[in-house]
Amino acid sequence: MAEQERLLPDPADAIFVHDVPAGRPWSCRLKAGQTLRVVDIEGQQAVDALLYCVADTAERYSAQDTLRAQGSAYVGLGTRLLSNRGRIMARITADSCGRHDTSAGCCSCESNAVRFGEAARYQPACRENFLLELSRYGMAKRDLVANLNFFMNVPIDPSGDFTLVDGISAPGNHIDVTAEMDVIFILSNCPQINNPCNGFDPTPVRVLIWDPPAA
Repeated sequence: MAEQERLLPDPADAIFVHDVPAGRPWSCRLKAGQTLRVVDIEGQQAVDALLYCVADTAERYSAQDTLRAQGSAYVGLGTRLLSNRGRIMARITADSCGRHDTSAGCCSCESNAVRFGEAARYQPACRENFLLELSRYGMAKRDLVANLNFFMNVPIDPSGDFTLVDGISAPGNHIDVTAEMDVIFILSNCPQINNPCNGFDPTPVRVLIWDPPAA
């Protein structure tokens, strides 16, 4: 374990540190070789994510290809995040939580209304957060795809049914994503208050970025 910890990037060496407020979106251009860490500061906070190739945003994260290639229903340490063209966009290089989803999608005003009543239509949602960030890069609704859900606990039973349950991430749990190509990395710090993915209480998360180690 001590050897594993020494291999993790030192927060003191991060070139960027930012706290994403509860319920808000954030994005960056992550260069090939750079590592982005998402820290669940207070625990039980889902963070939705999308990736797009900087050189051609028509190439973007593919949940279907990622799951098919790794033969697992969940995302975790060692997972290769594949694009819709079958290329590796990034890898999960550290994970202190152990359970991340890429099947359940993201909340939206419309789905909130269907699932939780018409009043929920006017609550913040990840789809709308994604659209805000996509617009910064010249993208729109047609560019939305199935997303990652860091720290979200979505057990899948043998019949293929799944449900959202209490998150298992503890305060300070983190996941590291190391880019294999230049990517646009978009996050929605999930604002959902109607199901237990955030413990019914959205909280801030922290992002850190490191340059690749010197040769």
